[in-house]
Amino acid sequence: MPIPPDPLVRTDRPTPTGSSAGVSFARGLWRVAAADVSAGNRPVLLRDGATAFEAMLAVMEHARHTLDFECYIFRGADEVGQRFVQAMIAAVGRGVRVRLLVDWIGGRGTPRRVWKMLRSGGVDVRIFSPIGFRAWLGLLPRDHRKLLVADGKVGITGGIGIGEEWRLGALGPKRRPWRDTVVQIHGPAAEAMERAFDSMWQRAAGLGPTRREQRRMVRAARNSWIDFTDAQPALVGIVEGEPGRFRISRALGVQAAAARERLWIATAYFIPALGVVESLKGAASDGVDVRVLVPGRNDHPWVNSYAASYYPSLLRHGVRIWEWQGEMMHAKSTVMDGVITRIGSTDFNPLGAAINYELDAIIGDRAFGAQAEEMFLADLEQSREVTAKRGRVPRLNKSAARDV
Repeated sequence: MPIPPDPLVRTDRPTPTGSSAGVSFARGLWRVAAADVSAGNRPVLLRDGATAFEAMLAVMEHARHTLDFECYIFRGADEVGQRFVQAMIAAVGRGVRVRLLVDWIGGRGTPRRVWKMLRSGGVDVRIFSPIGFRAWLGLLPRDHRKLLVADGKVGITGGIGIGEEWRLGALGPKRRPWRDTVVQIHGPAAEAMERAFDSMWQRAAGLGPTRREQRRMVRAARNSWIDFTDAQPALVGIVEGEPGRFRISRALGVQAAAARERLWIATAYFIPALGVVESLKGAASDGVDVRVLVPGRNDHPWVNSYAASYYPSLLRHGVRIWEWQGEMMHAKSTVMDGVITRIGSTDFNPLGAAINYELDAIIGDRAFGAQAEEMFLADLEQSREVTAKRGRVPRLNKSAARDV
């Protein structure tokens, strides 16, 4: 007796003809991170606040129909924040529908007059999870995402916040701009970014699915058949980190398993789960060049002290660790074998992996990966490598950053 077709399985999709490695990029992202991959995107790598801010403001200026802006840190009263406030109000004046979603903790330093100015100017503003009488008093989870989308055609995401730290610095009298990484994406991935914003917009109003409903939600994958061989570059998957999902941690585990030559990671607040530590040690022990870049100075100093407790074990297994020598290294990125690059808001710590709402773009493209690797190596030239001698507390030595 023939087996009837499963109604949840698509039968109209093309049969993949390329390499199994290419197919597993799209399938793997869906299966471990619930991310749909799209082809035909054009990603642009942006470094640090000055460059990223100008790109974001240009996107705002050219928006014609919709502008969706989601921030964790939003310091609306400083010079950087005021430029964004005026850009949003100007977009409303051109007839653009503008929505601004800011996390309550990240925006609590912004004066009420700024929110009033935005609302009076026609910007639809929502604050995510203000403190209140509910689970965890509303303190957890936070909306830690950074996202700007215009007209569903171009989107920007990364680790950057809206504040003077990324332009001038904030730590000490000899302050320097914070180091960060952002990606601007033109193409169908911007539609996925717009859908991601819509989901958080609903949650901020208390209209999103309950946790029980989320556990029951299952949908068919989109584009899991896409292959590097016969799809127009770049391939991009937008990963939405949600409480309890561990999506980026699982994606990193897959990258560590798939890496043949290199796995390079930049992370600002490095308190990894044991599974992440094990995957990095396993890859390094198997001959992969695993490098981790963390801040030398941190706006939360205790994080560096805690992160150092992981160093001896990682170093013994061949993982190499660098500490950035500028003011603050705030980037959250990964590049594997110069082919698959992640840029987003997720740090490898419990808040990023399992508690907060996050958003990351995972980009499959060799040309873009080469640019990301070049940027990483340039960062190492401004960093010092951590070494350990006979199990003692790690000490800092100058390193030839390009040694493999």
